[in-house]
Amino acid sequence: MRLEHTFAWRGRRVRWDAWGDGLPVVFCHGTPWSSALWHPFADALSSRFRVHLWDMPGYGQSSMEAEHRVSLDVQGELLSDLIGYWGLDRPHLIAHDYGGAVALRAHLLHGALYSSLALVDVVALAPWGSEFFRLVRDNAEVFAALPAAVHEGVVRAYIEGASHRGLDERQTRMLVEPWLGSLGQAAFYRQIAQADQTYTDEVQPLYGSLALPVLVTWGVEDTWIPVDRAHSLAEAIPGARLQLVPGAGHLIQMDAPESLATVLHGWLVEQQQRRA
Repeated sequence: MRLEHTFAWRGRRVRWDAWGDGLPVVFCHGTPWSSALWHPFADALSSRFRVHLWDMPGYGQSSMEAEHRVSLDVQGELLSDLIGYWGLDRPHLIAHDYGGAVALRAHLLHGALYSSLALVDVVALAPWGSEFFRLVRDNAEVFAALPAAVHEGVVRAYIEGASHRGLDERQTRMLVEPWLGSLGQAAFYRQIAQADQTYTDEVQPLYGSLALPVLVTWGVEDTWIPVDRAHSLAEAIPGARLQLVPGAGHLIQMDAPESLATVLHGWLVEQQQRRA
């Protein structure tokens, strides 16, 4: 899949694409992923909705220049501006992993307005960040200088650990490929080194002020962000609906694609009917 369009933002090149007809739906990916993870779901929904995919700067097909920060504060501002650039009137947001923090910051701090928000195994509550994150943060230059084959092994092992059911070679390759080569390798460790819980701490006290329909859906077997966070997040957001998906880990899109597609389709159709 190639994202056909570019949004220039503060020196960054943000790759994006949109297709389909109907109310707008925006997908937000997390780390170390890209919009490719959401593509099959967007494509399935495009017969009923206008779907929008984008790669955050530092990820996927977007620019990966070393001088550009890629932290959550930057991504939240960008998402708000990108929705404005698209001219969307209260789109529906579907966010995974870091994308949840990005979508929440864009809404709560930067004025982005949504019709609904679906949070899928998201980074939103403290504490977060693995031992691997801390190791990279303290030794980013060392990791960036790893031999290419060693680096690929690190990325593969890291990504494969997000799946409960296991990934086939095609899936693994799709997720690993953006992080290969000198540019991708440096970008991989840079985005981890810039991960900072401060950016969720800033918005976590505001979750009680969310006044829109919110769905919290989670893989029961998520070892990256355990399912107890789903319960805590749903309790923190007034009126939030909680939907758990059995047999799925953090890579719920690949562990339980049919179940997740059913949940998201049902949610969006319900919101569509409410708005009609």
